[in-house]
Amino acid sequence: MGELSAYYLVIGAAVIIIVSYLYNILAQKTNIPSVILLIVSGYLAKEFLGFEFNEDEWFLPLEVLGIVGLILIVLEAALDLELRRKKLRLIGLSGLIATLSLFFNTFFLAFGIRYFIGNLDMLTAVIYAIPLAITSSAIVIPSVTRLERAKREFLIYESTISDILGIMFFYLLVENLDTNGATEVGFNVITTIGGTLILSVVLSYAMIIAFQRIKSDVKLFLFFAVLILFYAIGKLFHLSSLLMILVFGLVLENRMLFFSGFLRKYLYEENVKRVLVDFKLLTRESSFVVRTFFFFILGMSITLAGVFVPDILLLTLYFIVGMFAFRWLVFKLIFKRDYFPQFLIAPRGLISILLFFAIPKEFRINEFELGILLLSIVVTSLFMAWALVLNGIGRYGRMKRYISILHAVQKGRGMINRKTKDRENAA
Repeated sequence: MGELSAYYLVIGAAVIIIVSYLYNILAQKTNIPSVILLIVSGYLAKEFLGFEFNEDEWFLPLEVLGIVGLILIVLEAALDLELRRKKLRLIGLSGLIATLSLFFNTFFLAFGIRYFIGNLDMLTAVIYAIPLAITSSAIVIPSVTRLERAKREFLIYESTISDILGIMFFYLLVENLDTNGATEVGFNVITTIGGTLILSVVLSYAMIIAFQRIKSDVKLFLFFAVLILFYAIGKLFHLSSLLMILVFGLVLENRMLFFSGFLRKYLYEENVKRVLVDFKLLTRESSFVVRTFFFFILGMSITLAGVFVPDILLLTLYFIVGMFAFRWLVFKLIFKRDYFPQFLIAPRGLISILLFFAIPKEFRINEFELGILLLSIVVTSLFMAWALVLNGIGRYGRMKRYISILHAVQKGRGMINRKTKDRENAA
């Protein structure tokens, strides 16, 4: 019976990945986020199979999967960031909006949590608010492929920076909970970030120089295993381990900038370029698998009774209205006119789930339902889908107008040419 159960698990895992891939294709055609479809599938599978979801039994596997997921998300995001002079303004604007949105959403939602849930101190409310304040690059990046280049790049940078800043903000807060006094907290944060940055740069150079010399074909998972090892060891020493992953990704992607001058002789560009292509593929594929199982498991953990709670519905409405109103105001002030559909593209997703499960046990509250996570993910994803569909229709309409004008011009030219020939023949 145990052997049969193992086969059922293997079949189920394979089916989930295949279905997730099909959902991605459907999302590209319809702009309906695959996240929603995976959550619904998880819920329907649980209801159909009569499966009882026990959070205590799933916590350790989810925590391990969450650690790997965080590393993959930050690494994938860092490998998409090009440090080029011509993109400094774009990076600056996207970073400004990501930072303003993160801190506004965090404290705006924290006040809402205290009001609607009650009996919470401000620190606990902020810890619960941070995961929902972060825009998910895991959803944004594959969803904006059809947007104009400038808008697409802006949203990729904004969501990536939001991910990175949000994760760092969350862990810096959680890891300094026992520290007394704002001055001591500030000193700890500065020394931690400073020490981590120095260590990260040294490790990044060492890893790139070492791995470009490996001749074996089997090295990508070794590469990734070393990163996980550094992350875990850094956590044990209370370092900002995600900053290590971020710095490594930036150095690897922008190696020509970091290996300049006398350091250039230590860089074998052809070897690194060949490894980087495969490493990006590994990161992207692994991130896809982690996202698939996380959203499916989230669907299995949801109970409709926990969603349709009046306080949860009101809190979600409060948060969604405030978040999009703030985004509209900021985008209007900065971009003046051309800010659609960007201001409506701010989905919550995998990062929110991962950080939610990473909240320390002493801060867990029974009153905070998973329904707020589900509703925030679904509603923000629906807004994004609606904006992308409208943008696609608008672009299609403009394209039709351009084609009709082109046809009219060509028709006019044809009539002129015929009249000219008739005159020449008559002469």
